[in-house]
Amino acid sequence: MADEKDDKKTAAPDAPKAEKAPKKEGKGKKGKKEDSKKAGYAANIEEGLEVQPARLKLRYRKEIVPALMKELGLKNPNEVPKLDKIVLNMGLGEALANNKIMESAVDQLGAITGQKPIITRARKAIANFKLREGQAIGAAVTLRNDRMYEFLDRLINVALPRVRDFKGVPNKAFDGRGNYTLGVREQIIFPEINYDQIEKVKGLNISFVTTARSDEHALALLKGFGMPFRQ
Repeated sequence: MADEKDDKKTAAPDAPKAEKAPKKEGKGKKGKKEDSKKAGYAANIEEGLEVQPARLKLRYRKEIVPALMKELGLKNPNEVPKLDKIVLNMGLGEALANNKIMESAVDQLGAITGQKPIITRARKAIANFKLREGQAIGAAVTLRNDRMYEFLDRLINVALPRVRDFKGVPNKAFDGRGNYTLGVREQIIFPEINYDQIEKVKGLNISFVTTARSDEHALALLKGFGMPFRQ
């Protein structure tokens, strides 16, 4: 018996000890409270971004619609013309010989609008201009909803006043169907453009597509937004 006890004592130290399972690191009460606060802040920010529309969009609903109903003699608010979309188009014939011009134009147009432009391509080949079918010749962006109103706000209140010797935009550039096109000679009037990265000054066309049935109604709509037409 004594020998068996001695054998058990000697064997015990050599036997591998069972490793204890690591404790799961759980978050304490303070950590859970901080996470809930962060989640609450993020939810509030998202709700604020969704609830608050563009400034000109609110102005259109509250001020421009009643004013146009009175000015144009309309009885139904649904008859009041509204802005459908804004299309920015930049033609780049020089990009046929230099691809870097196209890349810089796409980057600049994206910075101005906050939306990725699409590259416009030639529909058919023209031998005199050394143009092949499907070749990239420009960039375009179509803005709708809040981005459209935000761009219009920046254009009227920030970009156009920066034009040298600015005396207003022409009021005869309507197409007869209630749409208006404005030509900008220099893209540097937009504050989003970095002067140090400009290789060449480029122009662009800005088209305002409305639901107006006539040019007079479209003119009244754009004036309501604050477009500075020439007197």
